[in-house]
Amino acid sequence: MTRAAVVATASAAAAVLAVIPATADAPAAAPAAAAAPVATAPAAPVVDTRVTQVAVTAPLAAAPAAASSARASAVSLALSKVGSPYRWGAAGPSAFDCSGLVNWAFERAGIDVPRTSRALSQTGTPVSRGDLRPGDLVFFYSPVSHVGIYIGDGQMVHASTSGKPVAISSIDRSSYNSARRI
Repeated sequence: MTRAAVVATASAAAAVLAVIPATADAPAAAPAAAAAPVATAPAAPVVDTRVTQVAVTAPLAAAPAAASSARASAVSLALSKVGSPYRWGAAGPSAFDCSGLVNWAFERAGIDVPRTSRALSQTGTPVSRGDLRPGDLVFFYSPVSHVGIYIGDGQMVHASTSGKPVAISSIDRSSYNSARRI
């Protein structure tokens, strides 16, 4: 009985290999040797499971450029709000708190971000202070309780506090905490 099962399995394998097209790497299998008729189950559908290599370069190359463009758009949008009043809990379009300005600018630039400065400080990729680029988020205090959008040359746009409008300020504050790239 065991010999019959082995012969049946070998015959089925040979039948499957005969159906799969040959490639340069794997030549077609030779037809199965004639053997005594063996009862086998109906053949299952044959599925070609070989992996084909596909070069995917355009979408991967475009992704960083699209993100950079969206960050640049967020910077422009935030800068357009310089002079707008600060209001705790406000997310625009006429008044902002710090995370409200970030949220408003990035959402309009096509990037979904969390609403609070602390949640924003856990989003994206950490960036060292020396590698900051426009559009990166800069965070202040420990625990994080303030956020601005880096605009270059050591400057950020942010909604700082009650009584002060959205403004451009230096990131060189003793309360600097970290930065993230969205």
